[in-house]
Amino acid sequence: MSDPAPDNLRFPKEARLRAKSDFDLVFSDKRTAADHRLVVHGRPHAGAARLGLVVSRKVGGAVTRNRWKRLLREAFRLERHGLPALDLVCIPRPKARPDLAELRRSLRELSARIARQWDPTA
Repeated sequence: MSDPAPDNLRFPKEARLRAKSDFDLVFSDKRTAADHRLVVHGRPHAGAARLGLVVSRKVGGAVTRNRWKRLLREAFRLERHGLPALDLVCIPRPKARPDLAELRRSLRELSARIARQWDPTA
């Protein structure tokens, strides 16, 4: 059996957006950043960064949607300690192809862009 992930690289429940009210708060603030792979909505959060995913059927079939979700969760898990304290909702673009290295870079850049929208000195 393989070793479990170190505590600092886990993806605990506290790092996830799960309630509809959490998603509604993020969408109501209308702060977004986008690139050719992702659209990211963000809102400041008192604790650490949290992630919510919206992957529609426009992205593809069930296999493709699940792959997007797995890769986005993994990118967030690996990057979350370097991300600003935001609630992030990630929406993949329909024509894009999922790639972990690109998603990690996109998540870093887009979350920094949203953080600057909230605090221009960030």
